[in-house]
Amino acid sequence: MQLYLPIAELSLNLFMLVGLGGAVGFLSGLFGVGGGFLLTPMLIFSGIPAPVAVASVTGQVVAASTSGALSYWRRGGIDLKLALFLIVSGVCGAFGGVWTFGQLRSAGQLDLVISLGYLIFLGSIGSLMLVEAVRSIIKHRQQGNPPPTKLPGKHTWVHGLPMRVRFKRSNLYVSIFPVILIGGGIGFLGSLLGIGGGFILVPALIYLLRVPGSIVIGTSLLQVLAIMAATTILHAVNSQTVDIVLAFTLMTGSVIGAQFGVSAGQYLRGDQLRALLAIIVLAVALRFALSLLLTPSDPFSVAVMTSVGGG
Repeated sequence: MQLYLPIAELSLNLFMLVGLGGAVGFLSGLFGVGGGFLLTPMLIFSGIPAPVAVASVTGQVVAASTSGALSYWRRGGIDLKLALFLIVSGVCGAFGGVWTFGQLRSAGQLDLVISLGYLIFLGSIGSLMLVEAVRSIIKHRQQGNPPPTKLPGKHTWVHGLPMRVRFKRSNLYVSIFPVILIGGGIGFLGSLLGIGGGFILVPALIYLLRVPGSIVIGTSLLQVLAIMAATTILHAVNSQTVDIVLAFTLMTGSVIGAQFGVSAGQYLRGDQLRALLAIIVLAVALRFALSLLLTPSDPFSVAVMTSVGGG
């Protein structure tokens, strides 16, 4: 069954789109990530223009994050105060990202920047996560019991920065500067690349701020939800590249998939989840590397140019 996408100006199989949304929603609930880092490339590889894929996926990320965040809310797994700081700074970053998105699109460099951005960020983050997860798994097998966690409760140089704020739910007393920097960076990248940013936010909260594992995923999902909702509105107003039909179809599958992902996440250890997420992230980065290296099937493109000033 073919579904016509008015903004993307092409038709795709309805069941394929719902299936993509469901699969990414499952990963969202399983790992505490928005899933945009995986869905946006899949849509681009399916032939959807990069600007439309980036802008439309933000709506799907909202749906997937809402479903997962509600599950963690009911379990008390969200630090609202920490999430508020991340959201406010993230919205500011999203404004900058949407502006940059428009400038790159006008210059005709948006597709290249998106591909390079995915390659660099996914490749680096995935490699670091995989190395850490493998070390943790090896230590677990050698010791025969869960490896002693040194993350929550231990102080680093970040905790010595000024203007510290107490986050009671996470049992933290840290400076607001790294919190604002993390939130703003996630908002900028999310709006520019169409990613929820959870795959960056979760490691940052764990390794930099030492947020407990029981709190980090729910807090991440709430921040991703708020930032992507703001980004969807900004893209719809500024770039007019949000395909409502595409976004709604993806949402339908993602809401259901996220609930199964939350349930499945209870049966895997944290190091196993991180290793699996790292492998998926690296696979997407490799696909972008191939798309940049291989000769495209159609080396030429046609674009309508508008002149300024008339005449």
